[in-house]
Amino acid sequence: MSGRLIAFEGADASGKSTQARRLASRLGVELTFQFGATDIGSAIRSILLDPVHETLDDRAEALLVIADKAQHVTEIVAPALARGDTIISDRFTASTTAYQGYGRGLDRDELTGMMRWATHGL
Repeated sequence: MSGRLIAFEGADASGKSTQARRLASRLGVELTFQFGATDIGSAIRSILLDPVHETLDDRAEALLVIADKAQHVTEIVAPALARGDTIISDRFTASTTAYQGYGRGLDRDELTGMMRWATHGL
């Protein structure tokens, strides 16, 4: 893949979405986001954000987030990179490390391995 992926990461309400939008606009490149940018990702997002699922196991949550990454890369990121395009993403893998690794206390090395596999090493 000859394109470039630039991911903006940071705490909620830190301005990353604004800056990602501004850079994508300035460069005239595609802007995407995690999680929920694909139809399947949107369905996953609705499960994760629905309060009816408050008993969702932390590992199940992580697997759903990582499944969204796999679909996101397959549908949006990898095709852009294969075309040689630059693509800006509002969040990518560091957010999962922060929220599911540090926030939920899940093994960060295991999460990293699963994300590496799901994203084809991106």
